Amino acid sequence: MFRGNSDACVTIAVELQRTKKLALLTSSHLIVSKGNRSAYVSIADRGLYSLHSQMASAFISYSYQINFESVLMIHDHEGMVNMFKALEASGLRRFLVCESILYEMELGHFFDTALIQDEDITCVISGKFVSISPTMFTKVLDLPTEGITNFSEVPKDKVYDARSLFSQKGVQIDVHGKKKSMKHEFLLLNDILAKAITVKAGSFDSVTVERFQMMTVIQYGLKVNWGKVLFNVLKDMVDRSQKKAKGFAAQIGVLLKGIPAITMGDGVPFPSAKVLSMRTVHTYIVTNTTIDARTESEEPGMAKTPKAKKKPSSADEMPVDMFSEFTASKKRSATEADAPIITKKRRTGKSKPRLKLT
Repeated sequence: MFRGNSDACVTIAVELQRTKKLALLTSSHLIVSKGNRSAYVSIADRGLYSLHSQMASAFISYSYQINFESVLMIHDHEGMVNMFKALEASGLRRFLVCESILYEMELGHFFDTALIQDEDITCVISGKFVSISPTMFTKVLDLPTEGITNFSEVPKDKVYDARSLFSQKGVQIDVHGKKKSMKHEFLLLNDILAKAITVKAGSFDSVTVERFQMMTVIQYGLKVNWGKVLFNVLKDMVDRSQKKAKGFAAQIGVLLKGIPAITMGDGVPFPSAKVLSMRTVHTYIVTNTTIDARTESEEPGMAKTPKAKKKPSSADEMPVDMFSEFTASKKRSATEADAPIITKKRRTGKSKPRLKLT
């Protein structure tokens, strides 16, 4: 039907998706608002607002913005300042300091309609057919275009040195696995890369080989073609077969806002907790320092408890939770011991009158 007219096909597909969402919202409130058009419109508007809020929350979950002017003023943690300086020098400053505004409606349209055509990403925003090329992506976000694109090419001697440099105790650490043995600045760098760069969903308790290699190139100032690396991440997001988390919220907003044919709607600001500043980083340092001190003080006590050895990884990171779990298991065993007595009482002839009373 739409052969030779991909624009019309995509536009109608968008309208069908929007109509379907509105139908779901209106059908759920039809009985409440029957005979009262004003109430119906009000309820539908609240439903759409709730839907947009959920969309905004989903996009913000995989985002980090950095206020470099603020974090570089940290005076009591030289390692943290040096990490941010290295991150800034890597060529990612513009990418990580984009306008902290979220355009949830346009982002929804982007991910609903985005397709990969040749090397470009095409989509429909507010009824307008637009295309984002690798060149446009790189230029708008001021990303480097020279250097490695495959992190397995990172020199092995640099990775070897980083295993000691990143370590909290100065001993060599693994390039993958639990991150708790890293210095605080590299714990944070791992989290920034996981959320803002690779857009990883799920737990951040572990570091991957690729992220360790990324941290290495940033620390040692090696050149990376971030334009190509990050555009490939964006292509994975819009590729529905990948089922990758949706991120780059601020960056996509900046790209779309720069297209003259698009009139952007009202945006919402990022939560302050998602913008790294001197205050948020200080809180991060204090929290992790407290956890480290608690772990060191409780490790000897936990070692004396035989059952504590069953979960060494949990004890290292969360000794308090581990102890609570151990206590709860003892209580459950006591309850199970009493259970046969209760069962026997319920099997007597007196069980029927008890049922009538309840």
